[in-house]
Amino acid sequence: MKLSRPARRASLVVHVAVSASWLGLTLGLLALAVTAGTTRSAVTAEAYVRAMKLFADWLLLPLAFLTLLSGVLLSVGTPWGLARHRWVFTKFWLTLATTAATAFALRPGVNSALDAMRAGGPAPGPGDLLPGPIVSLCAYAFMTAISVLKPWGLTRRGRNHRTAAAAAARAEGRPAGASPARGVPTGR
Repeated sequence: MKLSRPARRASLVVHVAVSASWLGLTLGLLALAVTAGTTRSAVTAEAYVRAMKLFADWLLLPLAFLTLLSGVLLSVGTPWGLARHRWVFTKFWLTLATTAATAFALRPGVNSALDAMRAGGPAPGPGDLLPGPIVSLCAYAFMTAISVLKPWGLTRRGRNHRTAAAAAARAEGRPAGASPARGVPTGR
């Protein structure tokens, strides 16, 4: 399945927008976690943790799933493919892992910290809420970097696909890398 140019461009805009939103939201969660862990006021700390819960409950998972879905759509609908280039494959697995970590570690950690505070427990310390946003932020920054730099080349599947496409092109009398429909090079 190949996306038309308008569909590809629209999907790319959606993917970049939701990915940047996920990154920005995580940066905001980090700022809230730092403030909640360093303030001396229990009331202020609880307010910051409540804000973290609000963002974690209503925004994180929808943005994570939209990032994952739009990335998969782009990869299968373009010549990049899901498993043809190492950087795409790496982004897919990191996005899947960070989505799972958001659902099963970050959100429950925020919820348990807030529940403990509501029950009269102490405010979270500086290291209690920081690991989730820090790990997420590092993963998103890394994924952004490899999206721009596109390192590492083809996977074995990508090399096999390229070899098969070149053989098919030679059999049809086209130059390797040319589109079967128009005989023009395909863009990457």
